[in-house]
Amino acid sequence: MTTSLAGSLLDSIRARRVRAGVIGLGYVGLPLAVEFAKAGYRTTGIDLDAAKVAAIMEGRSYIDDVPSPEVAALRAEGRLDATTDFDVLQDLDTVNICVPTPLRKTKDPDLSFIVSAAEEIAVRLHRGMLIILESTTYPGTTDELVIPILERSGLKAGKDFFVAFSPERIDPGNPTFGTHNVPKVIGGVNEDSTQCARELYEAAIATVVPVSSPRVAEMVKLLENTFRAVNIGMVNELALMCDRLGIDVWEVVNAAATKPFGFMPFYPGPGLGGHCIPVDPFYLSWKARQTGFEPRFIELAGAVNGSMPHYVVSLVGDALNSVRLPLNGSRVLVAGVSYKKDVDDIRESPSLDLLGLLKERGAVLSYSDPHVPKLSGKLWQNGHDLEHVDLTGAVSDSYDCIVIVTDHSRFDYDDVQRAAKVVVDTRNAIKKPKPHVLRLGAPRQANQEAMAQA
Repeated sequence: MTTSLAGSLLDSIRARRVRAGVIGLGYVGLPLAVEFAKAGYRTTGIDLDAAKVAAIMEGRSYIDDVPSPEVAALRAEGRLDATTDFDVLQDLDTVNICVPTPLRKTKDPDLSFIVSAAEEIAVRLHRGMLIILESTTYPGTTDELVIPILERSGLKAGKDFFVAFSPERIDPGNPTFGTHNVPKVIGGVNEDSTQCARELYEAAIATVVPVSSPRVAEMVKLLENTFRAVNIGMVNELALMCDRLGIDVWEVVNAAATKPFGFMPFYPGPGLGGHCIPVDPFYLSWKARQTGFEPRFIELAGAVNGSMPHYVVSLVGDALNSVRLPLNGSRVLVAGVSYKKDVDDIRESPSLDLLGLLKERGAVLSYSDPHVPKLSGKLWQNGHDLEHVDLTGAVSDSYDCIVIVTDHSRFDYDDVQRAAKVVVDTRNAIKKPKPHVLRLGAPRQANQEAMAQA
């Protein structure tokens, strides 16, 4: 039954009188803040990065999926602003926490950003406030970590204020599905919390899917991404197997994909990247181990996927050997450093691991990525600062090997293949490869023999 406090909040949500807040203005937070503002809520973004705050206040977007004209229009209408000052929380009615949840080097969850956000809220928490955690984390985080911090205020969750978990489902660069039309799963700590969160989102998002608790909602996100990680791990292992068996894995997967039921195609690659798939399964495996359960599939998939950059290095070495060049001292250009096609997001990109491994073996490195103009040496192992090089035929000819790691649409693969000495294609980007193109998951021996004869 709805309490009077929840009823008052619901009335404000329905009348668009609530002031909504979003902590963390990255790939998840900014799109969400924009959708809330477009739905009629007066929305304030909070972030410690003064450059992001300044951009929003000037009506500029720094994320490809959010057009600057939208931000400018919302700013002009007075429906969107941003600040680095957490004191604004005192005036907000709802707060969504959209902060990073990285892994430590030990593969343990790093929840420090969630803790910091919750502590900032706790000292400014007031009755009737709705707090929603969106950051991906292990089942139990909302109940075991966030609520105890918030209750330091002396207020009681589910009674004096409302709490829910709703996993983000952002897919950067997806032209079809964005924040507004991807179904939103929500799980509140009680009925009032779920109802308030549901109605807040329903104004901005097409479909809302309530579940019974925050733990269920937290598990939903981990299932989604563990499903992908495990299946990608399986097809990566299949690619390694096909290499030994002299079979083209790309032909195998594409033929299998013609089955209209019981099969979903996944494709091999140089490793996992992005803010979710390389990280989220380890949150689940870490939590499972706390209960004494050994998550074998997750650990095995992680090991296979984590080994792929090493396999790519071996392909580069073989490609260079076929033209009688050593890897040590050869000029190698990595094509694509973002983790995904046609986006600028480099988080957990396998290209970063590959650059570090190639440098260890003495390669002289450059990269081309029209979406990433500069790459800090701090982002890759023993790295140094690099700048984007336009990938043209003339450029391709000046390197000993081109490694296609991210298959951006703006690359001219025919031009690259025509001009390059040797190419290692980890994405099947070159559809009609010539003998000097070595593809991940294609018969390596046949390629090497053809290259040696060319």
